[in-house]
Amino acid sequence: MGLRQDSMPIIEHILPFLDYCEVEKGLSNNTQRNYAHYLGLFTGWLKKTGKGTLLPHELSAQHIWDYRLYLAREYKTRSGAYLGKKSQNYYLIALRALLDYFTERDIESLPSSKVKLAKQKSEETISFLDVRDIEKMLAVPDTATSVGLRDRAIMELFFSSGMRISELVALNADQLSFLSDKRTDRTYELSIVGKGKHVRTIFISPRAAHWLRAYLATRRDTFKPLFINVRPRNAESRRLAARSIQKMISRVAMLAGLSKKVTPHTLRHTYATDLLFHGADLRSVQELLGHRNVATTQVYTHVTNKHLRDIHERFHGGKDIRNK
Repeated sequence: MGLRQDSMPIIEHILPFLDYCEVEKGLSNNTQRNYAHYLGLFTGWLKKTGKGTLLPHELSAQHIWDYRLYLAREYKTRSGAYLGKKSQNYYLIALRALLDYFTERDIESLPSSKVKLAKQKSEETISFLDVRDIEKMLAVPDTATSVGLRDRAIMELFFSSGMRISELVALNADQLSFLSDKRTDRTYELSIVGKGKHVRTIFISPRAAHWLRAYLATRRDTFKPLFINVRPRNAESRRLAARSIQKMISRVAMLAGLSKKVTPHTLRHTYATDLLFHGADLRSVQELLGHRNVATTQVYTHVTNKHLRDIHERFHGGKDIRNK
């Protein structure tokens, strides 16, 4: 007869929790991998500090505080850097999810509300580019080569659609068969399966469609993925990895002379802020980004509000009025 769940150490609950995420919550493989990674650090910390046998009901607020201090002051990444507040929160959110699982399974433990996230300044959480910087990046790839065309098409699609990198990587070539319609003034619609397996519609601008056609025209293979690497491996491993795209975006930004760190998510932020700057309403941007809750989208209002304040300070004549 097996152990009762409430008498199992926390570290032995990780695999059942991941099964729960897949079967009952329907979370994506990527989310499950992230949870496994983030909770791996927590269980490693438990073992390192002599708490490897800690039971769920024994987990205290003091343990949570000590773990937060460890994330903030002791743990370093492979590159030797400390975790920023945003990264710390990824680990804490995974721990919250585990505590929610305990609650769902009627296993006595702390409520997830006891895990407080590190506070971030809203404006610091959003990094986006000026459209002129986007144009500089788009000009970097050598479009006389198939790899250059691929990289240009990837960036054009990011900026046109606001896709997440996981969504873009998952695209298959046959999903874009509609591009055989070569009208240059048409915006195309494409249904994709986004985060949480929710179907949403993205839009491909005429310019992005042009570069996608140009890239696909160089393909003489029958590989399934839309974006492929150039190494001769088996068919499915030819799918371009998210890490490869991240490296490409970072390299292109450097070659374009940009001083800030640029990631695929920076392009998604740029897409959202560009829509808001041009008058799109928050609800529409929420739909376009695939956010389930408008509160997630509201983080962009901090950026646009600052933009409006800058406009006001630059152009409003009231600042020149003097009291007499």
